[in-house]
Amino acid sequence: MKVIVEADGGSRGNPGPAGSGAVVLDAGTRAVLAERAIGLGETTNNVAEYQGLIAGLRAAAELGATEVSVRMDSKLVIEQMAGRWKVKHANLQPLNAVARELAADFRHVDYEWIPRADNAAADKLANDAMDGNTVETGTAESEQVSEAESASARSRPSGWQNLRGAPTRMLLLRHGQTPMSVDKRYSGRGDVELTDLGQRQVHAAAKRLAAMDGIVTSDGAAPIIASPLTRTRQSAQAVADATGSELEFHDGLLETDFGDWEGLTFLEAADKYPELHRKWIGDPTVVPPGGESLAAVHQRVTAARDDLLQRYAGRTIIVVSHVTPIKSLLRMGLDVGPEVFYRLHLDLASLSIVEFYPDGNASVRLVNDISHWA
Repeated sequence: MKVIVEADGGSRGNPGPAGSGAVVLDAGTRAVLAERAIGLGETTNNVAEYQGLIAGLRAAAELGATEVSVRMDSKLVIEQMAGRWKVKHANLQPLNAVARELAADFRHVDYEWIPRADNAAADKLANDAMDGNTVETGTAESEQVSEAESASARSRPSGWQNLRGAPTRMLLLRHGQTPMSVDKRYSGRGDVELTDLGQRQVHAAAKRLAAMDGIVTSDGAAPIIASPLTRTRQSAQAVADATGSELEFHDGLLETDFGDWEGLTFLEAADKYPELHRKWIGDPTVVPPGGESLAAVHQRVTAARDDLLQRYAGRTIIVVSHVTPIKSLLRMGLDVGPEVFYRLHLDLASLSIVEFYPDGNASVRLVNDISHWA
């Protein structure tokens, strides 16, 4: 079956409240087969446009399509997916990878840029999502649903017997101590090294991981995927040295960009930006000056998680990252809201474990274990 996917996304503020939309049409009759309108929290136009494409490709796959013509008014997404432009922005690279993985499952996919006026249906769905009206419709029925409810229904197990198939097991290791963590300063994209204690912490964690079942097998060692910052590189290298694992880096696992708060203590940030800082403490959509909201981090990490599930389905992997991305992965495993960012504590060099099953279920097995170094 050949279908047309028209997709769009938008952000009111760029970054700002964002949404994506996609419509799947029969290529012959142009009958509407499926629609998607998904609220994305706060992010950028380009991220929202990619999310619209991903939603449309997933909907086409669910319909059993074999050939897809993608039509979008985003020149950037079309040219990058067609391979004519490089994907330079770190936030778009994991989304591009997810879209390519989805596209690879079809017999043929082509990409066409169209004027915005010709993409009105997808544009309306994206705006509906920004207005809080999420939509997921198929051929059998048309039903407006809450995206949070539909995601929960897809991922929440009704009992342990519903955990089907071999899971992708993620061992989540936070990096060790740095000078910034000693002083309790906001440490996001600043590139700092581990302290001597931090080095001892991650070597203890590496020794523990090397001794765990399923890490080193006759087929080789579990791969390590890490944030590319120095503190996580050093932590991941300690694990690689202990296990013999292959090591790769993923920009989707970077820590939150704290912008102008980078290097400030909690009290210094609160004193300098009293109203904004107060709002940020409880609202994941609030953006630090020149930085990134927790909602945007979660969106980025979700795309990274999807990418890793595609590439390492059914395997055990070691993820070395920072406190917010690890909380985000645990949030997905627990199927809970953003309050987990504020209520969950993760120590330096702590180990957590989450498993994601191919049927959409998940299981959190361990949280904030520091027995290897405490």
